[in-house]
Amino acid sequence: MIHLWVRAESRPNEDRVGLTPQGAAALIAKGFKLTVEDSPRRVLPLADYTAAGADVAPAHSWPTAPRDAIIFGLKELPDDGTPLVHRHIMFGHAYKGQQAGRVLLDRFRAGGGALYDLEYLVDVDGRRIAAFGYWAGYAGAAVSVMALIAQARGEICPPIAPMGDAASLRAAIAPALSALPQPPRVIIIGAKGRVGTGAADFCRAMGLAPTLWDMDETADGGPFPEILDHAIFLNCILAMPGVPVFVPESAKTAPRALRVIGDIACDPGSDFSPIKVYDQITDWAAPARRVHDAPPLDVMAIDNLPSLLPRESSEDYAAQLLPGLATLDRLDQGVWAGAKAVFDRHNAG
Repeated sequence: MIHLWVRAESRPNEDRVGLTPQGAAALIAKGFKLTVEDSPRRVLPLADYTAAGADVAPAHSWPTAPRDAIIFGLKELPDDGTPLVHRHIMFGHAYKGQQAGRVLLDRFRAGGGALYDLEYLVDVDGRRIAAFGYWAGYAGAAVSVMALIAQARGEICPPIAPMGDAASLRAAIAPALSALPQPPRVIIIGAKGRVGTGAADFCRAMGLAPTLWDMDETADGGPFPEILDHAIFLNCILAMPGVPVFVPESAKTAPRALRVIGDIACDPGSDFSPIKVYDQITDWAAPARRVHDAPPLDVMAIDNLPSLLPRESSEDYAAQLLPGLATLDRLDQGVWAGAKAVFDRHNAG
């Protein structure tokens, strides 16, 4: 019997979950055992999971779960250095040269567990079976516009908090955006993907007409002076070998209209990051970081953006992922075998 253990997220401002109560009922009907940790923050109530037939465990009790349980969460584990003995499903961010990723792999080596990274659950065409990308793009565009509005007031973007829904988010931003002297020019790179589509949809919903670039427009490898002609640049391309540099360090002092970079892909710790003007993520308490003055240049790089809209993003993602979770009884096949192969390859290094 597959025992899936849904852990409470330990990261502040992380209200999302990768399995809905309806999905839980479907897995239980298939014969899975399901344990859901209590969580004061999860956007979907615990009572709905228990009504579906799930068992309840205290928050953050997964280290004491049975050894054969598969621990399922979204964001990072507490960074306490303990060996990891279980099989974990989560976004590990462990394979792109990040220091934290190397530490995580060391913990798996020490404990003998395994990582099934959600980013590497891909179909036969190499496409991810589930992604938060659309809502990351939508929320990232929103926070980047908020950063520009704050900058126009002589400030840096104030703290943000989860919103009830996308309509409420737009309504909160619209008055200040309309008060700007002119609508900001926005350029989106990676416009054809999930992230770029979400970013473009937000922009259009706010009356902005973004410049849309994808692989064709960046195929020559740069440089890309056109980026500097826009007030906001939204990067929706994941850092990986072969991705060109979109914003070099020299952009800070170059003549530019560029005032805000929304690095929605958010891989500053990667050697392959296409944004070279910053090296640390931002967070909910300080969504944007000023990397240059006169004229100002702010970078927004929050790595859990979809949690700005936790209900919509959770329900969307969980619906995409559920068919894959239903095949956990065949871990040696399909997307799970592929994710395990990626882990084994990197864990051997």
